[in-house]
Amino acid sequence: MIDPFTWYVVIATIAIALAFDVINGFHDAANSIATVVSTRVLSPRIAVLWAAFFNFIAILIFHKVQVAKTISEILDIHPGPAFVYVVLSGLIGAVVWDLLTWIWGLPTSSSHALIGGLVGAGLAYKGIDIIKWKTKVLPTVAFIPLAPLIGLVIGFCIMMAIYWIFRRWRPYDIDHFFRKGQLVSAALYSLGHGGNDAQKTMGVIVALLIAAGVFNSDVQLSFKDWRTLSIIMACQTAMAIGTAFGGWRIVKTMGMKITKLKPVGGFCAETGGALTLFMATHLGIPVSTTHTITGSIIGVGATTKLSGIKWGVAQRIVWAWIITIPFSALVAALCFYLVRYLRPNI
Repeated sequence: MIDPFTWYVVIATIAIALAFDVINGFHDAANSIATVVSTRVLSPRIAVLWAAFFNFIAILIFHKVQVAKTISEILDIHPGPAFVYVVLSGLIGAVVWDLLTWIWGLPTSSSHALIGGLVGAGLAYKGIDIIKWKTKVLPTVAFIPLAPLIGLVIGFCIMMAIYWIFRRWRPYDIDHFFRKGQLVSAALYSLGHGGNDAQKTMGVIVALLIAAGVFNSDVQLSFKDWRTLSIIMACQTAMAIGTAFGGWRIVKTMGMKITKLKPVGGFCAETGGALTLFMATHLGIPVSTTHTITGSIIGVGATTKLSGIKWGVAQRIVWAWIITIPFSALVAALCFYLVRYLRPNI
């Protein structure tokens, strides 16, 4: 049974989960709008509103919420007060890492920070047996290198195809055409971002409410149940609000420091990234939108000359990716140990 104090913790954890969703949108806004801003197709203010709108409506397309199911099942849920604190500790680990990397201007993965946080808290709670390594964690970890590589290849291929298709066009006409095209590609990428990332918070809240006894373990997120519908709408709204505020430090890194893009390049990068996210969301794999768009941008930049890519910046980003899961896991584990120290009876 859940004691009265733990119910307050449940409510606070839901609030933190939604705050994480806002931070996720804030942190990852750059992924959706960096190229469209850096190519000056849209002003920053209009770009974030454009991205926020498509973030919000993404659930109308990705309504099966397979990613949410994956996140909610990363840990073997043990109903009771202790697991409530596991979820809370995992969220704190992810939020701390997201805020630090936002301050540093590093486009790291909110998704992997969340997974690292849940894994770290789970290890502190029950050890390795509580974590579903083979079915949930390993496929997600495999996509850490795969997502940017797939984005790179697709971005490269689209750019090469456009070079051939539009080879007889004048540069001015190409630039004018793809300035309009970037409105579409930015919208597609924002749909992919909202569809994949908002579902992660839905999964966390579902796991929390199963632990609290509100839901059975076989609950499915659906538009037909007002309780699950409220979770869906709250998470999509939080993501859109976060994106609307934007994260300009990371926009600068993503759109201007990795390689110099023209509208045609921005279109190819966003389209390549969007296709990668659509595929991953369909498969139920929580991937990093940051990894994906970075790979796509590098793939597009590589079609002209490799020297045009600022590999020092890319290397700094990769190192941030590598330490995301262990750092957020460490913070989450320390949080859970602190909870156990303060409440040894859970």
